Amino acid sequence: MLEPNPAWRTVVADLFADCPFLGHCSIALLDCGPGWCEAGIELGPEHRQQNGFVHAGVQSTLADHTAGAAAATLLPAQRIVLTLEFKIHLLRAASGERLLCRAEILKPGRDFSIVESEVFAISGTQRSRVSKAMLTMAYVADKRPPASAG
Repeated sequence: MLEPNPAWRTVVADLFADCPFLGHCSIALLDCGPGWCEAGIELGPEHRQQNGFVHAGVQSTLADHTAGAAAATLLPAQRIVLTLEFKIHLLRAASGERLLCRAEILKPGRDFSIVESEVFAISGTQRSRVSKAMLTMAYVADKRPPASAG
């Protein structure tokens, strides 16, 4: 396994700050540490499907991005993390005031990591698991052009 980027906290924070789609969905980083990440979303009407439950796409996006951030805590310098594969199990219809996702690396590797994400619906003091995802996150060379200096 390659040595993780010593600035991993900044890398993870930037994964959330630099993604316009997450802002559109109101998904926010809550906390992270080596091998794990937590993110959440305050639910509004725009996050629900036609029957009033949280849309599967919202749960999938939350599970996927949180898994990528967990993988990024061990991301080697000069690499980026991309989703290679994921499967999500929608365990029950999700509703409530907010969603919380916790992702943990199950098997770290040099070129990819296996990550598990669990999504919980929160309503008052009640918390129920609504979905669980298994993801393969790839570590690939960062071939993006450098950001212009202004």
